[in-house]
Amino acid sequence: MSRIKTHVKKGDLVEVTSGVEQGKQGHVLQVLPQKGYVLVEGVRMIKKSVRPSQDKPQGGFAEREGTIHISNVKVVESKK
Repeated sequence: MSRIKTHVKKGDLVEVTSGVEQGKQGHVLQVLPQKGYVLVEGVRMIKKSVRPSQDKPQGGFAEREGTIHISNVKVVESKK
């Protein structure tokens, strides 16, 4: 299995170039090279249902970042 090369890395500051979130900027939280997606901080927030646990006995919904296709982001500032 070969390594897939991407133009973004975890920690880079990126800007969304197309879609509903166009123009928004954020830092890359995670790169999923096999699927071709990235998670960007504060962009494409989705609601995820949470089962009841000790931390949240009522359960409910949690907001978290959704994935964006890697072709829809460009690097603004690279992490060195």
